[in-house]
Amino acid sequence: MRGFHRRAMWLGFASSIALGAPVTAQEASPPATGDAPAPVSAPAGNKRIYTPADFTRFAPRTALDMLNQVPGFSIRGEDTSSRGLGQASGNVLLNGKRISGKSTDPVTALQAIPSGNVTRIEIVDAAEVDVPGLTGQVANVVYEAKKKISGQFSYRPEFRAHYADPLYTRGDVSVSGTSGPIEYTLSLKNDASRSSAGGPTVISRGDGTLFETRNDSWTGNFDQPQISGQFKWDGPGSSVGNLNLLRRSFNYRFDEISERDRASGADLERLLSQREKGKNYEAGADYEFALGGGRLKFIGLTRSSDEPFFQSALLTFDDQSPKIGSRYVQDGRSKELIGRSEYRWKWGKTDVQLSGEAAFNSLDLVSRLYSLNANGTYVEEFFPSGTGKVSEDRYEGLVTIGRPLSKALSVQLVAGGEWSTIVQEGPGGKERRFFRPKGSLNFAAQVTPTFNANFKIIRRVGQLDFGQFLARVFLDNDNQNAGNPDLVPSQQWRFELELAKDLGRYGKTRVNLVAALFEDYVDIIPIGLTGESPGNIDKARAYAIDWNSTFQLDPLGIKGAKINLRALAQFSNIRDPLTGVKRPLSSFTDRLVEIDFRHDVPGSDWAYGADAEYVHVTRAFRLNEVGRQFEGPVWVGMFVENKDVFGLTVRASASNLINARSRWDRVVYSGRRNSSPVDFVETRNRLIGPIFSLSVRGTF
Repeated sequence: MRGFHRRAMWLGFASSIALGAPVTAQEASPPATGDAPAPVSAPAGNKRIYTPADFTRFAPRTALDMLNQVPGFSIRGEDTSSRGLGQASGNVLLNGKRISGKSTDPVTALQAIPSGNVTRIEIVDAAEVDVPGLTGQVANVVYEAKKKISGQFSYRPEFRAHYADPLYTRGDVSVSGTSGPIEYTLSLKNDASRSSAGGPTVISRGDGTLFETRNDSWTGNFDQPQISGQFKWDGPGSSVGNLNLLRRSFNYRFDEISERDRASGADLERLLSQREKGKNYEAGADYEFALGGGRLKFIGLTRSSDEPFFQSALLTFDDQSPKIGSRYVQDGRSKELIGRSEYRWKWGKTDVQLSGEAAFNSLDLVSRLYSLNANGTYVEEFFPSGTGKVSEDRYEGLVTIGRPLSKALSVQLVAGGEWSTIVQEGPGGKERRFFRPKGSLNFAAQVTPTFNANFKIIRRVGQLDFGQFLARVFLDNDNQNAGNPDLVPSQQWRFELELAKDLGRYGKTRVNLVAALFEDYVDIIPIGLTGESPGNIDKARAYAIDWNSTFQLDPLGIKGAKINLRALAQFSNIRDPLTGVKRPLSSFTDRLVEIDFRHDVPGSDWAYGADAEYVHVTRAFRLNEVGRQFEGPVWVGMFVENKDVFGLTVRASASNLINARSRWDRVVYSGRRNSSPVDFVETRNRLIGPIFSLSVRGTF
């Protein structure tokens, strides 16, 4: 506790400097960002345009700061379950192009672009841009590199009141510039985090009698330093080349102490430890040039990951009984190699693109399981099903056709398919070949100057987790996957309707209606007589209503204030592989409400705000247990920010102010839950506590 008081005093001291400094600055140069008007887009055909002047109120440091303040817009990253490079699936473009590479998400890319380099932000319907696969409204961030070197940096320490170690290592810095025909951005960042919780757990027998009470506490420390570089070359004529390099390492350390008091028998202590320390890299390049009446583009990407994993559990008894221990070790190496070509041309008013892609993925995994014997040494157990190699060779061909049907209506059609061969080497290994159609049909309609609609039908093939082909042990939850060599990628028909209304000075509102019809959905299924593992279930359904709005309060007399609202309701069903009864998808977010208030105080560089979030998830289903694990359900936070502290933006934040908890309620059966009695019921209720953070951001 004394350590926490010292951290709190440090944070208070730093915050007092941040909060006190602007008083002197105000005497020299009166701040005025709070007087700037709220962002209001200017119509340009079917586009809505925001210029840097629209974001003066927020004193943005990066392109990310600007895009985060576009009314009614939420950044959506690329679908991490997508296969290869394929079609785009996010909603952010940079200079009309999708973000290249697979490991660079939109937030990272936008953070590396200083706000001074941004010319404008265009909000446009997906069917009207020359990038297949997009849906709904898309943000195109138009920027240019400056002749001189410019950059940005941020430092974001964090402190938790209970259990966790302080976080001092989170931050990022990037520089951009030009040298002759080369534009470059160099970035260094660490997406570090600290997590923790502690508190009681009660274990009851199936008849309700008390078996065990536990006092648990855990800490998790994660660091992920990364260095990356993006280079653009303006070649001869209209040719353009890009090179993207990334090198990342990661280190995760988890420790949990569980003191267990039993109703009968000896009390004990369990020490659970987990270590993950590895590295990965990615290198990608593309080159585009004019050919015939169109443009030809070649893309190449390679990436590799080394991900060793270690987990151990040790039980120590108060009556000096022999200790019980287990260790599980994995050494996994994954590789991906992709080659892609695209040729596009204009045929009258019609845009046409032909694309082909070849992708080669593999995972080499060696798993070992050990148990502690009576002599106090660990002995390896027979565990051959956890070792093997899984690979997939995939080839894809697509044609994209897009054209305006009228001044207010556009359409884009993507059609094609993929051929793949999946090979597993090791116990139960086999080779299988598949063909799967894929594509999309997208309509975009500008119904009125302030109201637009997007409708899209998508045929999508999901990515495989190669680790699910092989057996896996979970010492923390006393569970095990048996491995499944018969896994195939899930497929879905997806229907999306997005309706967006520009409210002018009052903001913007948007609603998405989604229906997803899955085939070969991946969930836990029976393997053999007693085993279980991820496998395919014939059908599953999911439906969503997602409302996202920004309301500017200036017209109501509260100058400088706005409210962001999001409400999400999702419904799902799947036929349980054991009972045959329909149930929701496992661990599926079915309800979400977010509200965010921000006030940029007029006549100053001050801003403050508050946010609240409610999340509800469905139960998770394994063959021998049913339970719900979550944190929350309600989170509340607040912040105070000054946008000119010696030229920096400084924010002090506090979250989890109404005591969201770490919860896990589960029922565990003695065998398969459709035919076995309840073994025990676990009720976990752990304290997380308040979280304090400081953010210092600047440009140079």
